[in-house]
Amino acid sequence: QVTLRAGAELDARRVNQYTLTLRAACPGEDEVEERLFVRVLAEPALRCDTPFASAGRSRGKWGERGPWVPAGTGYPQPCCAAGGDVVQVLADVAPRTPLYAVLPQLLGGLTVSGGCPRAHRPHRQEQLRNHDTPLTLTRRGLVLAPASGFDPSNDNQTFRLEIEVMDRHGHNCSGAVRVEVLPSRRPRVTFLEPQWDVTVPESTRPLEVVTQVRASGDNVRYAILAPVAPALFTINEVTGEIRSTHRLPVAHTHLLIRAYNALRPADHATATLNITVQGMDWQAPSCIPAISVSQVPETVSPGSTLVTLRCTDSSGTEGSLHYALEGSSASHFRMEGPRLQVNATLDYDSEAVAAVGFQFTATVVVTVGGQPPRSTRVPVLVTVTPVNEFTPVCPNGTAFTVPATAAFGSVVGRVAGTDRDYPPDSLEYSLEGGPGPAQPFSIDTRTGEIRVVGPLDSQQHKGYRLTVQLTDTHNDLDLTKRRSCLCNVAVRLQAVPDQSPVCAPEVQELQITAGWGGRQPVTRLACQGSPDSAVLAYAITGGNEDGCFRLEGNTLFYLPNDLAEPRTFVLLVEVWVSSSTPRRSTMVALVVHVTPRSTLVPPTTTTQHTTLRKEPLVVTRTESVWHPPAWFVAVLTVSGILLLATLGCTAWSLLCR
Repeated sequence: QVTLRAGAELDARRVNQYTLTLRAACPGEDEVEERLFVRVLAEPALRCDTPFASAGRSRGKWGERGPWVPAGTGYPQPCCAAGGDVVQVLADVAPRTPLYAVLPQLLGGLTVSGGCPRAHRPHRQEQLRNHDTPLTLTRRGLVLAPASGFDPSNDNQTFRLEIEVMDRHGHNCSGAVRVEVLPSRRPRVTFLEPQWDVTVPESTRPLEVVTQVRASGDNVRYAILAPVAPALFTINEVTGEIRSTHRLPVAHTHLLIRAYNALRPADHATATLNITVQGMDWQAPSCIPAISVSQVPETVSPGSTLVTLRCTDSSGTEGSLHYALEGSSASHFRMEGPRLQVNATLDYDSEAVAAVGFQFTATVVVTVGGQPPRSTRVPVLVTVTPVNEFTPVCPNGTAFTVPATAAFGSVVGRVAGTDRDYPPDSLEYSLEGGPGPAQPFSIDTRTGEIRVVGPLDSQQHKGYRLTVQLTDTHNDLDLTKRRSCLCNVAVRLQAVPDQSPVCAPEVQELQITAGWGGRQPVTRLACQGSPDSAVLAYAITGGNEDGCFRLEGNTLFYLPNDLAEPRTFVLLVEVWVSSSTPRRSTMVALVVHVTPRSTLVPPTTTTQHTTLRKEPLVVTRTESVWHPPAWFVAVLTVSGILLLATLGCTAWSLLCR
């Protein structure tokens, strides 16, 4: 690989070819020599073509007019030397629109920079506002319109840019671009009339349309210039509708309205609107507040004042006003002059109050005399909040009975506490001391259900006495205000009577071969007592007259003797719980076939299990029940009432005679 040495410079005008001699050799072979010719070519000159090129020195590529014809606005400035390319644009061109492209293609290693940017207005140079060009030249050679657009009020603006193009070797050329801004052809925003006079009645309600202003132009929007923060009116910026924001007082108001182009705010016009509010001879009373919203606890006492209304008529007096209540909840309140007071207890703990969402609504009607009488209605909303008034109550005589052998998780019973606060019976349950060896129970915090969570010691305890704490929840706005009580719960242990052991199977048929020497195991009985930990005792009660068998625990052994012929033994084994009184036992039958060793029978032991089949007993009972339909019951009831009424009338007639 042959590379150019760092720092080396090639100049085709001085040396246009280099000859390199290359030698290469592999181990054990002869050296090979070759020559490499490197030719240096001169770069093409960088120049700028007309009409972009200026009088400056030109050694580079040409500038080109871009495809953009629209233009933007700018500020007039003094002009440089004449010449260069010319672009004409309209004054309403969009901000940052490309106006000219020095190099429309990819620049590669070229750099574009602007120099001596100038603008002039041939006819009115005295109106210059600043000497900085608003145009922008990008690194890619694009001339952009100003960021805020051109000022459409200034006509025939001209801007000149002298631009230098430089490549990576420092070669450059320069040119000039002159941007001429022409007047906009779009219609200007104009009001149809510079002034309006509008008269509205004093009874105009809030958000009612007062009038509508209109202006001609493109993308017209409306705004109120004065007063800066209008208190009585608002304008729709799209339609120009003016609405009232409050009940209008008798007054004269002047509004200064501006109409403007939403895309070009500099294009705008103003107009004056005079609004006269005419008063009425008779006006309904005015009340403060117009709506009464209050929140009170359920323990508020009757006679308490919720709100005091400040009402006046059109003359500003209060003495001729009359106050009255109406509505579905009016009976809970009363009016004492302008004061709204509680008339009856507002009980939160009732289904009727819960049905209305714990809110009472009414309307205060304020009437002033005259012909006709005029009135104002003030809506009233009163929200009742809960107060934790009552302590939870324990159930009477809570006692439960549970078997002494109850398993883990068995249900003992449920403690049903009560609470009069709403929501009713919203209680939490807890067990004083918690579960433990001395108290093997737990309680569900929501339902109050007690369960067994440990072994029950019936030998040391005949029962357990538990203390359950009841605590109410969600009965007060202040969650820390809670009430609780302690309940005594008795749990009695029910003794489970001893039952006979259960053996499986109850009948076994066995076959063994008598051996020589010591005792020989025959089988092991599988029996279970109640409770499971009970100790069982075993004894052979029949069929062992020769003493050929012996029981050790639940294992049966055969004692070899001089048996010459095969023989079958039928043994009866009694199994009972050793500690039970009275004694409850189970009999197991064992049929043992013994074969002497001299007989050609394989020395094996075969066990056959026989299970006695118990036929199920099915009992069928049929009950006849007649359920009459509802209409029959109603007809029968009405007929009985009519019959009784007829008999009564007959008896009364006889007595009167």
